[in-house]
Amino acid sequence: MRERLDCAILAPGREDWAAALRGPHLGGRLVLHTPPHSPGSAADALADPAVTRGRYDAGLLYVDAASIRDWRTALAALVGRLPAVLLVYAVGLRAQAVRDLMALGVADFLRPPFCPEELRARLDHALNLLAPARFCEQGPVYGAGLSGAGLPGAGAVSLSSRALPAGASEPPVTESEIAFCNTILDRSGNELEAYAVAVAMQRATSRESFRAAKCQVVARFERAYIRAALGRHSGNITLAARMAQKHRRAFWALMRKHDIDPAPYRGTSAAE
Repeated sequence: MRERLDCAILAPGREDWAAALRGPHLGGRLVLHTPPHSPGSAADALADPAVTRGRYDAGLLYVDAASIRDWRTALAALVGRLPAVLLVYAVGLRAQAVRDLMALGVADFLRPPFCPEELRARLDHALNLLAPARFCEQGPVYGAGLSGAGLPGAGAVSLSSRALPAGASEPPVTESEIAFCNTILDRSGNELEAYAVAVAMQRATSRESFRAAKCQVVARFERAYIRAALGRHSGNITLAARMAQKHRRAFWALMRKHDIDPAPYRGTSAAE
């Protein structure tokens, strides 16, 4: 847990409310900031240089019935590349409206009255869940990964799985997730747990059943682990199975289950 969190208040048209909250809270463990220039719209607020350059740990969006359409448009334009971890201060919003905002990338929400302790707790939770996506964007990538990139003469490896339940849809795979899966063998138990929780929460926002969501989370892990193991051992199934501490037949069965071909991984060095 970080000793201090800096959060920007993004509240176009509600500068008076933001100014009243600006400054340190909880003995300096939470510091709220307002942009130096009043944003004219939600898009302007998200494009603020201090936000886009990572000056703050997170941003708190003031969203009510009058501004939700503006925020939806601004968030939709930045899906997959939001400038920071964003939380919503939901004023008079229905549950469906909050779900829509979270589907567009918002990490969490809180409702009036404003409580600095609640904001600090939700910020800690959101930052911990998104930690894997942050460090894997800068982490090394080795082997074939999920796309086959980096392998001499290797074709693309399919992201599809034969293990998905009927009617279930696979969510889009981000570059951060690809990088994380490429280095899954080097991750600690805490990192893997945080990643699993993040994916599980993503699936929980859909209308899938618990069983269907669980199958997809497990399938993603299995595919990532098998591909990483094959990439590390240049497609040698025996060595990959030994490293995974699984019988070769069981490892091969998982490869068939997820339609993974070892051929593209062969010919690479163990160092990759």
